[in-house]
Amino acid sequence: MKRDVLSITDLSKEEIYELLESAADLKAKRKAGESTEYLKNKSLGMIFEKSSTRTRVSFEVAMADFGGHALYLNSRDIQVGRGETIEDTARTLSGYLHGLMARVMSHDTVEKLAKYSTMPVINALSDREHPCQILGDFMTIMEFKKKFEGLKFAWVGDGNNVCNSALLGSAIVGMEFAVACPKGYEPEAEFLEQAKALGGKFTITDDPKAAAKDADIIYTDVWVSMGDEAEQEKRLKEFASFQVNTELLGVAKPDVIVMHCLPARRGLEITDEVMDGPNSVIFEEAENRLHAQKALILKLMR
Repeated sequence: MKRDVLSITDLSKEEIYELLESAADLKAKRKAGESTEYLKNKSLGMIFEKSSTRTRVSFEVAMADFGGHALYLNSRDIQVGRGETIEDTARTLSGYLHGLMARVMSHDTVEKLAKYSTMPVINALSDREHPCQILGDFMTIMEFKKKFEGLKFAWVGDGNNVCNSALLGSAIVGMEFAVACPKGYEPEAEFLEQAKALGGKFTITDDPKAAAKDADIIYTDVWVSMGDEAEQEKRLKEFASFQVNTELLGVAKPDVIVMHCLPARRGLEITDEVMDGPNSVIFEEAENRLHAQKALILKLMR
């Protein structure tokens, strides 16, 4: 039966652990130069409505490592850009492909792709969630902290799509989650309700130091996401005191790890000193997108 992953909540706690184990195994095999051609003669379509570095490269490399093929489909180049419906696109692509990932403006698009296609669909970022990012992040946390239970995860900045997935994912695996954001930028109520229903422990504050106090993980993201450019000036003012810097790290645990889903605006949400400092695991985190996504692709497409 086909399986889609549009939200981190489409995966159970057991499945997340299973994926992280598979990802660690795939990472070790890649480092050892072992062949992993598990998806020979299989093709993954990749629909992009937004520009991308990590998502595009990691998915293309993943399919190459598996002996399969990845097709980059820019939404402006396929007929959807000229008015063909998402439903018809999904039905057509199902005849050619074995899987589809989509990086889209609206979550509704990825939901329609999943509903009308007969192949597995992966949400590689929508305005609501970014489950692939969180799988890579959780792999990184597991590498550095060896566990989830009992850890405090502090999110400092915008309560955006990545924050939504991190909040829900933390509820699933049992991490305490603290969000610090300016008033009006909190995660939407429905995500907070969902996290509560999953048994999540979380706090929301407009004081970054309160969120970062005794944190095991400090995570940040850009203050102005793709699509929010019109609000740039307003956001830069309102987020000015939410920078991840050495002063903020001072209230966290000494072995705190600092994470960022990238791309970063150095000097705004994070300083060079922290990003390039000993607590940063940001580039390990970026690499782990590849391994975690490989585990997910394999689970859905093998």
